[in-house]
Amino acid sequence: MKILRELFSWFGTILVSVVVALLVIIFLFQPTSVDGASMENTLQDRDKIIINKTQNLFHSTPNYKDIVIIDSRVDRKRSFLDNVTDPIKYSILVTKFTKNEDIDNRVFWVKRVIGKAGDVLEFKDGKVIRNGTVLDETYIKEPMRDEFHEKVTVPEKSVFVMGDNRNNSSDSRIIGCIPLDHVIGKYLFRLGF
Repeated sequence: MKILRELFSWFGTILVSVVVALLVIIFLFQPTSVDGASMENTLQDRDKIIINKTQNLFHSTPNYKDIVIIDSRVDRKRSFLDNVTDPIKYSILVTKFTKNEDIDNRVFWVKRVIGKAGDVLEFKDGKVIRNGTVLDETYIKEPMRDEFHEKVTVPEKSVFVMGDNRNNSSDSRIIGCIPLDHVIGKYLFRLGF
């Protein structure tokens, strides 16, 4: 009987630990990995990073230059269920051990916030111009070679994002402005392994 009580105690401790870990990953902090070269030189392909998801709880807007993780599926509305299942479905462990091409981190992109609601963005001579001012972007890998010729006004409750490696990045120039509910979290730090 004592052994049975001990087993139930261990099982209860493990269950509570798993539930707490899931709540942290779903609502507060989540590990993920960088997929591709779009954020070079700031972040490298396969870097393991931690993202802060608390802005979703407080409905805050990321700041200029913040590195954010976005859900690139902007043609669909995100639901509360997405917030619960996506961290598990697209976690580092699942993608590492799954060969299914539908289950990978390519749904989520790591990018930098360039424009916020109401901003007017133009792109000339390899530079980004926000509200008439050329941005000083010391973090980019190199100036843009291909000109993006559209003038963009960022709509309400949205951001415009770009990769630091402008010549090798799928970003808002392709999929458009990102609704704030598609901003999953903000880059916090890189893991050292």
